[in-house]
Order: sequence, then structure tokens, then C-alpha cells
Amino acid sequence: MGDRRFGAVLVVGLTLAAAGPLAAQQQPQTSPAQPSIMNNEDQDVVPITPPPAKPLRHTHTQTAAQAKSTNPDLDTDDELAPSQLKQPVPAAVSEPGGAATRLPSHPAKHAASADPDPTAAAVAKPTAAARSAGPAGPHVVACSGAFSKDSSHLRLAMIFETKNVAFSDVDGDGGAKVPATVLFPNDPKRRLEVWWSDPAARRDTYLVVIGGHSAWTAPGGMKLGLTLAQLEKLNHKPFKLKGFDKDGIAKVSNWDGGVLADLPGGCKSGLSLRADPKTPADAIGALSADKEYSSADAAFRAVKPTVSEVLIGY
Repeated sequence: MGDRRFGAVLVVGLTLAAAGPLAAQQQPQTSPAQPSIMNNEDQDVVPITPPPAKPLRHTHTQTAAQAKSTNPDLDTDDELAPSQLKQPVPAAVSEPGGAATRLPSHPAKHAASADPDPTAAAVAKPTAAARSAGPAGPHVVACSGAFSKDSSHLRLAMIFETKNVAFSDVDGDGGAKVPATVLFPNDPKRRLEVWWSDPAARRDTYLVVIGGHSAWTAPGGMKLGLTLAQLEKLNHKPFKLKGFDKDGIAKVSNWDGGVLADLPGGCKSGLSLRADPKTPADAIGALSADKEYSSADAAFRAVKPTVSEVLIGY
């Protein structure tokens, strides 16, 4: 980041001998807008002082007020460095596929024990600029700002406050544990998991997981509890699903060219659904996980599935 200097232009009116009252005008330059978070440094404005002049009866000389911008950045020492972290780097995971490919619900990664959050002392109260980079609403995930592809644990801590952000192990496939950032870990309605492509450095968003009883809404209006009919309305057309697996979960396999296939910001979505608990087991078993069905299929509609997990990934 380069230095930015603010200049103060002084126009000093000099009284001409026996020429009437002094008239002086000052035209200060407007200082440029303060840069966004993590892109500015403290700067001092040094006023330009005119040479001494003979005292005058009427002096309209004005000096530009010294301006000093408040730096909302963290110091270099406060930045989160990979060397501060102790989590081992997990095995590489494949990037989420296109609309026709379901996002992996929990790609396998090496287990890692949770360490104390190294950002707790580094992150101060969020600034207005940091909050402005947050999601569109209090419970809305967007593929930008706080949840953009280049986001990080540090950015989330600045936006949502350190006390509401934890870094800990969450459940992955096959009983594996995955190190992730968890927003509002003690509030089931506001809980949100963010998985990283680079978990050792806690950066580069891989997946945002909405599960449990979370009230967060994903892009396009996707959220927990939606029915097949409601999803079709959001997608503007029927879509395709795989049948129920051994855990009783069905997954969207293809949005079939609907609105939900192309989310703003370049992210992709994946949904898991569970049948109504009152549905007979044989009706669920008849919808095999090896087959693909239309959301308009009468047999699928009969088991009354609803969304049990929403995934947003890159």
C-alpha cells in the first residue's frame, strides 16, 4: 500500500497599501474517499505554512486543518498467518461440479483437533466498513462479501465479531471430523458452518453448510424445511433427485436448467431431503438411491420430503 498525501492549498490575501479591506479566499482540496477495509494506512496531513508577513489589521488567513484518517486495518502483526495454526492440511478435495453434479455433502478430510482461536486477541470490534461487506441480511448467505470465494476466518470474525465465531471440528462423511469455522455455535437458529479449501490458513471458501435447525437462507431462497413443490417454484420448473440412501437421505442431482442451476456470484448449490417421519419404510425403500427421479414424480411426492441440509460451494 502506497502512501497517500493530502495537500492543503493556502491562498493568503495580502493587504495592498491604502487599498481598502483585505479579501482572502481559501480553496481546500477535498481529500479522497477513505479506502475500504485492509487497504489503507494512517496518514498525517502536514499543513503548508506561509512565510511570516507583516501583521495586518484584518486577517482572513486560514490554514487547512490537519487531517488524519482512522485506520480500520489490522496491523501486520495481527494478520492471521499459516504459521500460527496447528491444524494439518487435509487431503485435497475436488471442486464442486456444475449444475448437474451434486455438491459433496461432507468430503473426507483428515481429523484435526480444535485450537484456541488465534484471532481472538487480534480482531477488534468490527468497523462499519467490515459490516458493509457482510451478507445481504442477518440470516442470508450470498456468494459475495462474507461468503465470497476468497473469504477467510479472519474476515468472518471481523464482520460477525470474534465472540460469535469459532474454529472447531464438525462432522464429515463416514464419521470423519472436518476443521471449519462455525458462526454462532451456541445458537441453533443462527448456526452456520464454513469449510475452507485451505483449512490450515482458514481461508478460501469451499462449502457453506446450513443444517440442523438453522434459519439461514441460501441464494435463490433455498432453506431448510422446503417441500418439493416450493423448490419447484424457486427453480421455475421441476428438477431431478436421487432416491433415498441407507441413511434415509435423497439429494438433488440436477436442477435441469432451472433458476437454481445458476446462482449469482458463481457458486453452486446442493440439497439433501428427508421423507416425512410418518412415511412407511417400504414407500421410502421403493425410491432407490441408484435411480434418478423427477421432483414431479407421484411416488416421490407421496413420501412428502423436505429439505434437511443446504450446501453452497465453489
